[in-house]
Amino acid sequence: MRFRVLALAAGALAVGVMTIARLTPAQAEVQSPVVTVYKSPTCGCCGKWIEHMKANGFEVRAVDLDDLTEVKQASGVPIPLRTCHTALVGDYVVEGHVPADLVKKMLAEKPNAAGLAVPGMPIGSPGMEGTPKQAYDVLLFQKDGKTSIFAKR
Repeated sequence: MRFRVLALAAGALAVGVMTIARLTPAQAEVQSPVVTVYKSPTCGCCGKWIEHMKANGFEVRAVDLDDLTEVKQASGVPIPLRTCHTALVGDYVVEGHVPADLVKKMLAEKPNAAGLAVPGMPIGSPGMEGTPKQAYDVLLFQKDGKTSIFAKR
């Protein structure tokens, strides 16, 4: 199972790199890389987050798995940050209900980090629409597990 998950992740990364390699530099700046989302086949909020990403210009590929533990471990997502879905985009991991504009900002700024995470499932975050909206932090996390606030919402 572990080999299969790692092979899926490597394949998704290769597809994203090959897609970008065929673009002119101007096109590459406009077009976002493919987002590969690993999620439970029964998770409704994951599907809503995918729709949010698509509505914001991302090409999204969903991979349904019954157990996401190996994907999260292989991607370096610290246990306290883990949520219902894990996405790979470019060289980064996106954990949970991170807004698309912040994914775009991360990809443009290219921080030296593993990725972004929204711990928990705050009401009002993309895919978790509802009221009353909760304030939440979008965290930039490092491979060693250290975090800093990337944005407040």
